[in-house]
Amino acid sequence: MHMAGGATWTASIGADPRLACPISPVVDMVFSRWTTPILWTLHAHGRRRFVELERRITDITPKVLTQRLRQLERDGLVVRTYHPEVPPRVEYEISDLGRSLAPLFAQLAEWGAGHLDEVEQARRDYDDADAAR
Repeated sequence: MHMAGGATWTASIGADPRLACPISPVVDMVFSRWTTPILWTLHAHGRRRFVELERRITDITPKVLTQRLRQLERDGLVVRTYHPEVPPRVEYEISDLGRSLAPLFAQLAEWGAGHLDEVEQARRDYDDADAAR
């Protein structure tokens, strides 16, 4: 199956189940609940302190933000810089590897702008048909 931009989407029949969907590890890593807003914020606004991220990403708890930032640092998508000052200062920024996701995010934003109305209409149609049953 061909996708936009000339990419090909093929299924691996009889392959190792972990490899059956080669994008699963990427989806699990990049599109978990809070990862996308964190990466988006760091990409759009540059280096930020923890409190600044907390203010920009509403509804996230400090515990979850800490966990996600640690995981993103471990994955190489975020760089954490510790400044040994009084008081200590820690800043987070998106890494070059994280920045390499920008075209993917741009494509998803473009898809959303062009198709979310259709998704909403499909949901309404489904819910109306379900209510009629």
